[in-house]
Order: sequence, then C-alpha cells, then structure tokens
Amino acid sequence: MNNLIKLVDESLEKFLPVEAPEDLFKSMRYTVLLEGKRLRPVLCLEVCRCLGGKIEDALPTACAIEMLHAQTLIFDDLPCMDNDDFRRGKPSNHKVFGEAVALLAGDALLSFAPQVILRNSRNLPAETLLHVLDDFFTAAGARGVVAGQIVDMECEGHPEKHSDEKLDFIHDHKTGDLFRLAIVSGARIAGASCEEIKEAQEFAHDFGLAFQIADDILDVVSDFETMGKTLGKDAAAGKLTYVTLYGLDNAKCKLTCLLEKCDVIIDKYNSEILREILNGIRKRIGV
Repeated sequence: MNNLIKLVDESLEKFLPVEAPEDLFKSMRYTVLLEGKRLRPVLCLEVCRCLGGKIEDALPTACAIEMLHAQTLIFDDLPCMDNDDFRRGKPSNHKVFGEAVALLAGDALLSFAPQVILRNSRNLPAETLLHVLDDFFTAAGARGVVAGQIVDMECEGHPEKHSDEKLDFIHDHKTGDLFRLAIVSGARIAGASCEEIKEAQEFAHDFGLAFQIADDILDVVSDFETMGKTLGKDAAAGKLTYVTLYGLDNAKCKLTCLLEKCDVIIDKYNSEILREILNGIRKRIGV
C-alpha cells in the first residue's frame, strides 16, 4: 500500500505544479499535498489492478479524485460550514491563506481536477472517459457531495429533523459518493463487465458507510493527535451521526456488519491492500 501512496504523492506533485498566480496554486497544493492515507486514489488504483487493468491508466483519475476530495475538505473547514481550524494536524487552508483565497482554491480544484483526467488519459477509450467524467461531475455536484453537505447543515442543531432516511442520505452522499467514484472509476478503467461494476458499486456503498460510521465513532472516542482535527464537535453542534442517532454500541455493531460484507467481496480478489484498509478501520475502532 505504501508504494501506491508514494506513487500518488509523486503524481500529485507532477499534475499540480506551482504556476501563476502563485497564491492560488500554493493554496490548492497546500490541502491536496497534506500528508494523508490517500484512501480514495489507492482504492481506485487497486480496484483497477484487481480487475485486470493497468495502474498507470487509472493514475490521472485517481489523482483527480484526491484533488476533488481536497476541495471538499477546504470548503468543509470554512467558517460558514464546519468552521474547523485544523485538518490532518495542520492549520486549515483558510487559516493559512485566508477565506477568500481558500474559497477560490476550492473553486479552481473543481475544474482543474477533471482537466487532469482529460489531458492525461489518452489510453482510455472515449466511452470509458465519458463515463468516468460523468461519474466525477455527479459526485462533485448537486446530486453528490453538495447534496450531502446541505442536508447535513439542515439537520445540524435540529433534532426534530433527525431520522434514518436523513442519516443515510448524508452519509451516502457527503462521504460515500467519493468512495463510489474512486472504486467504480477503477473498475471502469479496467474494462470491467456490467456485473463487476455492479459489485464494485455495492462494495463502495458498504465501504463508504463503514468509513463514515468509523469517523463518527472516532469523533467520540479518539483524540486530536490521532485524528489531526478538532473532535467532539459533532455532538456539541447537534449533528446527525450514527452515534447520536443509535448510540456508540449500535454504531460499532453496524460497522462490524458492513466490514464483514466488504470482506465477502474482496475475498474474490485476494487483495492484500484492500484487506489492509479494512483491517486498519477495525484496528482504529477496536472491533
């Protein structure tokens, strides 16, 4: 897994150089290049490999997805959203560059990232490229992470609006859509069959939900040194999470069930990397 993370880091450096205006590109690079697990690009690359594709064909898309993820983090931390001063143990983008530049950097990444796919994916058939880009823009927009974010905001501090349906919607879009984009894109680039893509979508749904439930749990039981961001804010702000709706024990039970469902799918592909990712979640939560 470390080899894939290194490959992604090196490629992000190449795809996102410092250009003029420097303040804009430095702000874009700041969040994109923050040290992290690179889960989304790694999932994209590994799923592509497992289904018979070439990692180098998926690399531009994997990096573009990480750029999109960085954009969501920049916006999520803004004072008008979650108002967080830290991300991955470092000051949030707007604390370093100011709110205006951070906002423009996020806007720039939204259009810069798909250009990375278009300009560096010459080996992909046109139909595959169109599918990948359509999935990208869907995940990035009003039917994707934006939808999840606005429902999350609507429910914050309003327990009368908390429900199973709202919680599923928030987690499926705010978190799940980017994992679905990464995993399904990897499958598409590998030339996967319709059945394989459907299975990839199922795995992505269960993994994305498991990841978010784990994050909800860690917001309660972890610490700043481990997570690199302010914790305990969800409960204080009255956010709708698995822990606030179902309690800590039930959240852990749901997480265990989802990880077991993911196990069944990845057993077919004997992927040490996918297994390492799932076991990493188990270890962090203690389930």
